[in-house]
Formats: sequence, C-alpha cells, structure tokens
Amino acid sequence: MNFIPYLRTVLLYILAGLAEIGGGWLMWQWLREGKNILWGIVGGAILVFYGIIPTLQEEPAFGRVYAAYGGVFIILSLLWGYVVDGWQPDKYDVLGGIIALVGVIVIIWGRCF
Repeated sequence: MNFIPYLRTVLLYILAGLAEIGGGWLMWQWLREGKNILWGIVGGAILVFYGIIPTLQEEPAFGRVYAAYGGVFIILSLLWGYVVDGWQPDKYDVLGGIIALVGVIVIIWGRCF
C-alpha cells in the first residue's frame, strides 16, 4: 500500500492549520495585545498563504476538504493554546478533539476502508 498520498494529505492539513492559526494569532497579537503593525502584516500574509494550501489537496470536493479541515483546526487550536499560550485544556477539550479527529478520519478516508 502506498502511504505517500495519505502522508501528503495529512501534511497539507497540518500546514494549513498552522498557517491559519499562526496568522490569526499574529493578527490577535497586533489588534488585541498592542503589538507593532508588522505583526498584523505578517499575519495577513500568512493568512493569504493559508487560503492557497487547501487547493493543493487531491480531493476535488471543496466541502469535503474544508469539513475535514475543520476537525484538524480544532485539534491544532487546542495544541497551539497549550504549547504557545500556556493554556491548559480540560477533559472536555480533549474529548472534543478526539471526536473531531475521528470525524476527520471518517470524512477523508472512510470510503477507503
């Protein structure tokens, strides 16, 4: 079995998530935390890059790509909050992340099994 397409899909979802969360976080720092406008400019540029990344997915259905991405976004947001902001997710955050991950797997690869 060739795992390269699966790995590519996962890496693109992770890259898109990090670009959206990272760009959004930089915008947050600029507008909510009073950081220099350069934070906002860089954040905006990263968000444009984020908009391009999902188009690189092999899946032709826009809705399916973004539905699955929503679950990846949930998981990466929880991880970002924990690692970058020092926020501690509770058991419901973790449970919700697991449910979202199961949903991502079903949406992306359910037809393969």
